Amino acid sequence: MPLLSILLLLAGFILLILGADKLVEGASSLAKRYKIPEIVIGLTIVAFGTSAPELAINIVAAINGSTDIVLGNVLGSNIFNVLLILGVAAMINPLNVKKNTVKYEIPFSVVAAILLLLLTMDTWFGLGKNQLESRDGIILLVFFGFFLYYNFLLVKSNPDEMEVHTKNLPLWKSLTFMALGLAGLILGGRLIVDNAVKIAEILGISQRVIALTIVSIGTSLPELATSIMAVRRKEADIAIGNVVGSNIFNIFLVLGSSITIKNTWISDASLTDIWVNIGVGLLLVGFVFRGGDRTAGKWQGLTLDFWEGLAFVILYAGYLTYLVIQN
Repeated sequence: MPLLSILLLLAGFILLILGADKLVEGASSLAKRYKIPEIVIGLTIVAFGTSAPELAINIVAAINGSTDIVLGNVLGSNIFNVLLILGVAAMINPLNVKKNTVKYEIPFSVVAAILLLLLTMDTWFGLGKNQLESRDGIILLVFFGFFLYYNFLLVKSNPDEMEVHTKNLPLWKSLTFMALGLAGLILGGRLIVDNAVKIAEILGISQRVIALTIVSIGTSLPELATSIMAVRRKEADIAIGNVVGSNIFNIFLVLGSSITIKNTWISDASLTDIWVNIGVGLLLVGFVFRGGDRTAGKWQGLTLDFWEGLAFVILYAGYLTYLVIQN
C-alpha cells in the first residue's frame, strides 16, 4: 500500500480544513474592522469558506492538468452531500424543509446539474467531442452571480437569519490568519492532488474514481459534521440548507473557476456521473414533495424522514459499489 502517499493525503485534508477555517476567521474579522455589513460578510467570506477546500483542490488539479479530479471532486461531493449527509441526518431526525429551500434552492440545484449536462454535451449540438471549456466556465460563474444576488435579496428581506459570529481580532492577527489560511489551502490542495494521483497509479485505479470517493468525501467531512450537529440541535433547516447551498456553489463557483483555467474532456464514465448527479437531485425533490401541505400557497410539513434517509444511504453504498466494479 502507498502508505506515505496516504499519510500525505491525510495531511493535505487537515491543512485544507484548518486553512479554510483560519482564512474565513481572519477575513471576517478584517471585513468587520472596515465596517463591512454582516450580510455581505455572511454571503461572501463565510459562504465561500465552506467551498474553499473543493475550490483549492480543483484549481490545483486544473493547473496540473488532472482534469478527471476537477470534475470528479465536484460530482463526488454533490452526490455525497445529498445521499450520505442528508441521508444520515434524516435518519437521526426528520428534516423539516423551509419554504424558500423547497421553492427555490432545491430546484436551483437541479437546474445547476442539468445546465452542467447541457454544457458538456457538445456532441448533441455538433460541436465535436464532449468537453467543458473556458466559455462554459464563464457561463457557470454568471449563474453563480445570479445565485449570490438571490441570496442577498433573501437575507435582506429576513435580516434576522444572517447571524455572523465574527471575532474582533487585532489587524496583525487577521492578516496572519489570512496568510496562514491561504498557505494551508494551497499546500493542502497540492498534497491532495499529487498524492491522489500517485495512489491511483499505484493501485491501478482511475483518477476519476479516486476523486469521486476519497477526495470528495474528505472535502465534504466538515459539511457532514456541521449537518449532524445541526440536526442534533433540532436545526434541520441548517443541515439541508448547507448541503443544497454547497452543491450549487460546487457547480457554479468551484467547477466554473477550474474549467475557466483548464479545458476538461468528458469521458463516457464521467457523463454517467453527471447523470447520477441529476438523478440524485431529482430524487431529493421527489422525497421532499412526497408529503406535506402545498395547498393554497402553503408549503408546510415538507420533510425528509428516516426511511427516505435510509434509502439515500443505501443508494450511496450502491453507487460506491458500482464505482469499484466499473473501475
